[in-house]
Amino acid sequence: MTASRARMLHLVVALVATAALVLQTVLVLQGGRVLDETSVPPLGIRLGRLVSYFTIQSNVLVAVTAWQLWRDPARDGRWWRPVRLAALVGITVTGLVHFVLLRPLLDLEGADWLADKLLHMAVPVLAVLAWFLVGPRPRTTWRTAGEALAWPVVWLVWTLVVGALSGWYPYPFLDHREDGGAAGVVVACVGITVLFLGLFAGVVALDRRLRPAPAEPVSPATPAR
Repeated sequence: MTASRARMLHLVVALVATAALVLQTVLVLQGGRVLDETSVPPLGIRLGRLVSYFTIQSNVLVAVTAWQLWRDPARDGRWWRPVRLAALVGITVTGLVHFVLLRPLLDLEGADWLADKLLHMAVPVLAVLAWFLVGPRPRTTWRTAGEALAWPVVWLVWTLVVGALSGWYPYPFLDHREDGGAAGVVVACVGITVLFLGLFAGVVALDRRLRPAPAEPVSPATPAR
């Protein structure tokens, strides 16, 4: 696929991810609940909890990297590579974990339902599809994967520590007070870690085998069309 078409696809991803984040933020500002919360905490706490969700962080990474790729579909850089890879794998995990573990817990309507579907379904599908079709590739090595893994590891440790101190966890499968107890949390953490490692390995392997993209050279100085 040509660079001009790559720009258009990255623009779609950027617009959908940004719209989803803005919509969810507006809903939180208005007092909308997230996941299985039944009460509405003060605004400062709501905003702090909003940015604590892995879903939000992964969508932010997708939005930021997609906007950059809209400007330059062949974007590259020493530290840009792990950020881009973290965005790709992180949003994939967001979609998979939501579909398997969180979807049965949700009973949303109206704008809350729309924000949920955009963040957990539309953006993951579009982001993965964009990478598969227009890259950019090759961009991934085992070193890149190791660097990208730092973000979810730090997020998990921080979430467990804050949860133990405050009693609030962004996801029920990380809460030791739920039916599974501490053992259930350990199983969930191990399972998600294995999922991350498998996805990183899969992206590294595909990045080496799929055709380089975009198909035509692009200068970073080339203006968006």
